[in-house]
Amino acid sequence: MADRKVIHLHIDGEDFYFGSVSAIYSMFTKEQLGISYGSLRNYGLSSIKSYSNDKIIIKEGVLISSKGERGRKNKEE
Repeated sequence: MADRKVIHLHIDGEDFYFGSVSAIYSMFTKEQLGISYGSLRNYGLSSIKSYSNDKIIIKEGVLISSKGERGRKNKEE
């Protein structure tokens, strides 16, 4: 299973979680964030390189979930 990334945005004391950088801009404007979509894409956000300015902190991480064994038969039976 491929890793699923999650984008964490901290703005005005609140935390939001998105599936992509572009999804952030469906809820917030570049004026609210203090950076345009193109500039943030060019910045190269990654799990080891977060972005921050005086308005926001944006971090990228990996979504950890269970393997999802529900409904599968035990191989040892």
